[in-house]
Amino acid sequence: MLETTPSPQSEASPQPQAAEILARLGIEPVNSGAHGVDWIAQPGGELLDSINPATGASLAAVRLAMEEDYDEVTYQTAKLFEKWRMFPAPKRGLIVREIGDELRKAKEDLGALVSLEAGKILAEGRGEVQEMIDIADFAVGLSRQLYGLTMHSERPAHRMYEQWHPLGMVGVITAFNFPVAVWAWNAMIAAVCGNTVLWKPSLKTPLTAIAVQHLVNRVLDRHGWRGVFSLIIGTDSQVSQRLLEDRRIPLVSATGSCQMGQHVAQWVGARFGRTILELGGNNGVIIMPDADLELALRAVLFGAVGTAGQRCTTIRRLFLHRSIAETFTKRLIEAYRQVRIGDPLNPSTLMGPLIDERAVTRMMQALALIESGGGEILYGGKRLDRPGYFVEPAIVRAHPQMKILREEIFAPILYVLEFDTLDEAIEWHNNVPQGLSSAIFTRDLIAAETFLSHRGSDCGIANVNLGTSGAEIGGAFGGEKDTGGGREAGSDSWKAYMRRQTVTINWSSELPLAQGIRFEL
Repeated sequence: MLETTPSPQSEASPQPQAAEILARLGIEPVNSGAHGVDWIAQPGGELLDSINPATGASLAAVRLAMEEDYDEVTYQTAKLFEKWRMFPAPKRGLIVREIGDELRKAKEDLGALVSLEAGKILAEGRGEVQEMIDIADFAVGLSRQLYGLTMHSERPAHRMYEQWHPLGMVGVITAFNFPVAVWAWNAMIAAVCGNTVLWKPSLKTPLTAIAVQHLVNRVLDRHGWRGVFSLIIGTDSQVSQRLLEDRRIPLVSATGSCQMGQHVAQWVGARFGRTILELGGNNGVIIMPDADLELALRAVLFGAVGTAGQRCTTIRRLFLHRSIAETFTKRLIEAYRQVRIGDPLNPSTLMGPLIDERAVTRMMQALALIESGGGEILYGGKRLDRPGYFVEPAIVRAHPQMKILREEIFAPILYVLEFDTLDEAIEWHNNVPQGLSSAIFTRDLIAAETFLSHRGSDCGIANVNLGTSGAEIGGAFGGEKDTGGGREAGSDSWKAYMRRQTVTINWSSELPLAQGIRFEL
């Protein structure tokens, strides 16, 4: 069974343990980090402790998979694809619908497990599960809308159209900050498209992956389709690298740092595989003098502090028009003073911990570089003297020439810069390698449309009068430049999980060639 160790509990806000939550979910604890058609009883790897970032204590230990476990899981998943792809898409959608229903039943406990293991506040943990439910609903409708186009042929008595086929076994590599939602973005869409899915979750959040795998298995068991979704938890050298090199996996969707994405792209590209890369974000918000400052204040606060600054869509750079900069900065500092930092399972908490000690160290090092480079810490930036990995969110007065502005520090550090003209702000905004999400606050139509035009934001997501976080699943999610260029979730993102086939049918007794070419004996 899962080896569990108790974590310290606060008398004011008792913290449910992972084992208790798993039990309420009706999940039989296992020590296996590998699942194909069934759980592998004894994977060959070492035990991995899942650490509660709010306490620094171990929640449970999971037995990691090794190369031989990878071989077993992938063999089963690849083999099942041959049958799954022939199952009608609308019927695949009905199974995904039942998965969504299972997630609805488990939302409270699964949301609490996300908070417990990833350190996200309870509202965000539940919100992440809701994202899974929403994408399941979206995928159900999509299962009847995998449309192809018809085209007019230039040749008489010919019909031309395109159709879409599933790719095969899709690999999904997820990060700790969205331990289950991003898997669902990929898995639900890939499954209704006819693919099987191999999931390699973050080693920092293995319990949520195991819990979701159990919930999914309940549905698959009812229909005899266990193995459509499989799970492999292992190290980069034993599992991740094998996945990247595996020619049976035509598509790898990976979420993580830009450095990680470069590695994924090189190895998958070397075998002419496809990638969906959702990498770093260095997101900026421009606030114009005519903006609704109350609205902007609330958006910036959540965008910069939410998930303790550990979102790819976190607001990291704030561009304030000089005429409002002093007033807005003072109000923002006052709002930061009111942020309640603590136990993420306490409903009154607004900011939980960073994920681990390394994240805290990286934040402290970044703040030291900021000060040495001419930046001024206006608020926060200290480590809190308590168990776990808690810090104060920081507000920093910066200047455009600071090199660190071009980096994504995965922590709650907000840079404030003052500008005089919108063109100046847009230039600074775009002068970073990343290009995920962006926003402007203004009541002026010309300013808004300029920001959205070809000479405006160069990001994959551009918002007006709302922050950079909280994207809805109905739109395609992803970014440009070093963010990777991938798209997930809504719109026509489903096409990434399928191969396009152009079909031409000649229903005549003649054989005319295109472009008027004549070739006769």
